[in-house]
Amino acid sequence: MRLPKKRCAQALILLALAVGLLFYVHSLELSNKTRWQDLGTSDLQDQMVLKPQKWKRAPERPLVPCFTNTSVAKISGFSAQPKHIQNFLLYKHCRDFPILQNAPPNKCTGSPGGLGPVFLFLAIKSSPKNYERRDLIRRTWGQERVVEGATIRRLFLVGTEPDVLEARKVNRLLAIEAQLHGDILQWDFHDSFFNLTLKQVLFLEWQAAHCPNASFIFNGDDDVFAHTDNMVVYLQGKEADKHLFVGYVISNVGPIRVPWSKYFVSELVMKEDKYPPYCGGGGILLSRFTTRAIQRASHEIPLFPIDDVYLGMCLQHEGLAPARHMGIKVVGVHAPSPRIGSFDPCFYQDVLLVHRFLPYEMLLMWDAIKNPGLKCSKSVLHTPRS
Repeated sequence: MRLPKKRCAQALILLALAVGLLFYVHSLELSNKTRWQDLGTSDLQDQMVLKPQKWKRAPERPLVPCFTNTSVAKISGFSAQPKHIQNFLLYKHCRDFPILQNAPPNKCTGSPGGLGPVFLFLAIKSSPKNYERRDLIRRTWGQERVVEGATIRRLFLVGTEPDVLEARKVNRLLAIEAQLHGDILQWDFHDSFFNLTLKQVLFLEWQAAHCPNASFIFNGDDDVFAHTDNMVVYLQGKEADKHLFVGYVISNVGPIRVPWSKYFVSELVMKEDKYPPYCGGGGILLSRFTTRAIQRASHEIPLFPIDDVYLGMCLQHEGLAPARHMGIKVVGVHAPSPRIGSFDPCFYQDVLLVHRFLPYEMLLMWDAIKNPGLKCSKSVLHTPRS
């Protein structure tokens, strides 16, 4: 039985349309798959990989894919490295990530009370989930205020939560914080210990573009107690356009080669057995001059997984050195007698920074040292200023 020519032509047209539709759908799926693979999202556990987004975020700059450096996988011994070391080697060249939450335009051009440019800028590295720490810092030593005529401004530096389901909640939390406080600077990379250097480098780029004239920078963690009033008094005797990089200096140490250590550095990451001098312990103070020098050096030095050491590498590259300040305590404050508690506020009157503070301890100590009725015995040794 033969179909009429008209019906035969219609059937051929419908068949051609169906084939074309199938080809279009297949091409679209292939295009999306290629785009997502270019962004590195086929391996979700990779620490530095951009994650695909199902909504448009209007990033500060166009999204730039970060490609895997597959050549390093061919290096002898690569497959025997821990996963986080492998990921670092595969993606350490990646330095361009979109900003999810940015500081308001007046973060550095404006100041509380309109009393001039920023004197001390607090750049505080925080994990996405650490809301309680950020909240207590805002209420205590991280208050944006004027001390001795000097303006203090604050910004928390964060990445994204690696767990996809948790990231949805935490990103919403950070968006609320940004709207309420204007102090969140968040990039779209996984927040992890080995990505702290990436966070540091991205902040240096942001600071150079948006806050280049801040006189001094406090670069610290969210688990420290920083006596920012004392910092201002100390820094007012310094010049912003001269070298200043003070903290707790660590010298004559090298990479830890024990794989189970948090600070393990493989020989594939660094062959040398000695680090340059650097400041550790959760907080450092930098002048405008030194901040610019480190930012320049960071363009020449590949990322290194331990951020404190990386800053020491940048200093060495620029012919500069870190200096110690006795008021920065990285292992807490020790009482001269077991009968006196080490949490006595009299021991904190002259310090600049103490590492390892719980959030509630920040509130208690800040309240105590700001109490105008605080009286301390002369037997309490004051920390010398360097």
